[in-house]
Amino acid sequence: MTTQQIPVVVLAGFLGAGKTTLLNHLLRSSRGTRIGVMVNDFGDIGIDAMRIAGQVGSTVSLGNGCLCCAVDASELDEYLEVLTRPESRLDVIVIEASGLAEPQELVRMVLASENERIVYGGLVQVVDAAEFSATRERHPETDRHLPIADLVVVNKTDRVSAAELRAVHETVGGLAGKAVVVDATHGRIDPELLFDRVAPEGEIEGQMSIEDILYGDGDGDGDGDGDPHVHPHASYETVSLTAATPLDPRRLMAFLDARPEGLYRIKGFVDFGAADPDNRYAVHAVGRFLRFYPERWPAGEERLTQLVLIGSGVDAEGLRKELTECERTGPQDAPDEHGMWGVLRYVQQTEEEPA
Repeated sequence: MTTQQIPVVVLAGFLGAGKTTLLNHLLRSSRGTRIGVMVNDFGDIGIDAMRIAGQVGSTVSLGNGCLCCAVDASELDEYLEVLTRPESRLDVIVIEASGLAEPQELVRMVLASENERIVYGGLVQVVDAAEFSATRERHPETDRHLPIADLVVVNKTDRVSAAELRAVHETVGGLAGKAVVVDATHGRIDPELLFDRVAPEGEIEGQMSIEDILYGDGDGDGDGDGDPHVHPHASYETVSLTAATPLDPRRLMAFLDARPEGLYRIKGFVDFGAADPDNRYAVHAVGRFLRFYPERWPAGEERLTQLVLIGSGVDAEGLRKELTECERTGPQDAPDEHGMWGVLRYVQQTEEEPA
């Protein structure tokens, strides 16, 4: 089904920013989630798996169902085809760009891909808080990369003073526009910012996994200075809405078009009621990217709108209030023949569907 498309996340940042550390953290904390990794640079991923593989164009297993490919950018679509085969059963694909890559080119290639099994999962730009000023001097293209990011991870915050971190945030915020900015040490961010983690069969979601017990939340650097009581999810908020009243498509699109800075992900299902009584609409938004997927209502299932919004520095109560105001509440909300046009602009057309 269309809602089972695999999100493809582009992970970028200059050499030494901490991309590989962040990626290894995602792999260690993936639990039951099957991750496909594509790199066009050699590095310390999965206990040197790519160095063991030894050449571009190879595919190796990283354990826990994860796969890794070393590719050139020109091979991107070819390896997306490999990783999205049903037998791979991947839940998410992460492309780690070379430290000198142009991230907008990778994003463009993902968005232009004709692979119907993928969906754009956002551009994550990693910056080194301790070296940020020096990096901008050596690589002025940083100022061009940050504005196209959906999520900026300010890494190595433990290596700067509070005043220095404020200065980094001020500069990053000015360059990154509406991108969400989160802090991290040793690349530790909550995977839920990027993808939905799958709990292994027989495991109660939220309990400690075997990986948690064996490896903890270490940084992989061997310095042992990580604080086990600091949780990455503390830097963002999750807002949930369940509504039995259908939403008005015009009001919802007005909300989505004006969604605030800091709101990074939106996922769930929307009931538009009489505006389209046959279908519910799965919604996928990351950064400024938005897509709707109409699908038939499952037989016998209660018709509800169920949305989850994830962001940093957002007004949770304000968002709930705005979403509640999208509900149809009276005769003035009767659907009109053009009411769904705004939504349908974000429904991906297939070859069988008219444009």
